[in-house]
Amino acid sequence: MNSFPFSETDPIVYAGPPPASSDVVIIGGGIIGITTALYLVRQKISVTVLEKGRVAAEQSSRNWGWIRKQGRDEDELPIMIEAARLWPQLAQECGKDIGLRQTGVTYLASADKDMADFEAFVRIAAAHDMDTRMLGAGDVSELIKGISGTFKGGMITPSDMRAEPSLAVPALARLAHSKGVTIVEHCAARALETAAGRTAGVWSEQGYIASPVVLLAGGAWSSLFLKRHGITIPQLSVKATVVATQPMPDFHAGAAAGKHIAFRRRLDGGYTLAPAASHRLYLGPDAFRHAAKYVPALKADPLGTRYGLRAPAGYPDSWATPRTWTPEVASPFEHMRVLNPAPDASDLRSIERGFKRMFPQLEPVRFQKRWAGMIDLMPDTVPVVDWVPSHPGLLVATGMSGHGFGIGPGMGRVISDMIQGNAVGHNLHRFRFSRFTDGSPIRLGTSL
Repeated sequence: MNSFPFSETDPIVYAGPPPASSDVVIIGGGIIGITTALYLVRQKISVTVLEKGRVAAEQSSRNWGWIRKQGRDEDELPIMIEAARLWPQLAQECGKDIGLRQTGVTYLASADKDMADFEAFVRIAAAHDMDTRMLGAGDVSELIKGISGTFKGGMITPSDMRAEPSLAVPALARLAHSKGVTIVEHCAARALETAAGRTAGVWSEQGYIASPVVLLAGGAWSSLFLKRHGITIPQLSVKATVVATQPMPDFHAGAAAGKHIAFRRRLDGGYTLAPAASHRLYLGPDAFRHAAKYVPALKADPLGTRYGLRAPAGYPDSWATPRTWTPEVASPFEHMRVLNPAPDASDLRSIERGFKRMFPQLEPVRFQKRWAGMIDLMPDTVPVVDWVPSHPGLLVATGMSGHGFGIGPGMGRVISDMIQGNAVGHNLHRFRFSRFTDGSPIRLGTSL
């Protein structure tokens, strides 16, 4: 059984050293950081990306590989629609097949409530000129070859896409580097430096970089970095398990999700499979500190979250992980270069059972790879994308809540224009930093 391809033992592609100064420093070499850097450098802005481990080694390469407008929160939709326009352009510029295919995304309904939820989203989609439409039970059988089970129907967005995350994000990094972005792997950002009340630069493990603007796009690690500076956001991380099958018959060219299992055709002829709505939350100091803010989400989906009694050593919310350190000493980010959680055995069994139930004629399914990733969440399942009021010059883009890969190019373009002081073309009020402290009620994002 092959393990996931990215780890801290992989060769360093971008060794540095970092420059003494940069117009912008980006903390995190995932999809958000890399695409932001790409759009900035096109405007002749010097950009340095600091990655504690390897580019895309965490959730940016471990996700399902769906590029979907379908099921998005309505406030995210305009940016996602832009991202869908940008993906083909970027794929062409990469000069390498990243598996980008317009094969559609389908949701399957097992109950009348599912159909009602889908119909509500179809109305939202129509307002945004999307091609989303409802499916009847017969349509599902016709669309997905050999599918077994009783389905009320479904919903499909034919223009939605898929791609291979472990190919796409490294390819975008190569493109950004070729345009002049400085990327430094195995180089953790340890702390911010401030002067005259605003951001002045970043202390990294390879030295100080002067910069008036810092973007924190650290995924599951963002909250820990902010905490060291006295800044609190209610971000948690949950573990999700995924597998890739060996090549098998092509029963559906796109991506689909039912009650128990989600699947996506892969470039290598296999399928990426995952439990449709299952993740594990490890309990740590932040989980208890922010529990009240997550009550609405837990009430909405009480069975979707399982709990680990304590976060493993080295994880962002482990009880043993330091919350304070000085720039002169190794930070927690250097002790965990690549967050590479073990897949849950119970989820692997669930995937096997779910696939067998849905496609009994294709058993036995053989797993070629299995892995897990930590998804950075916010209580309302939409991200924070905003300047930090108490730290001028510090911009945070985190808590993508499992939506980051698909929306990445759109968010990257938006954040690039935020940094330049340009109009971003979208209403970002929903993603404001202050929404968890200004007395606003928590409004759950669309969870389809």
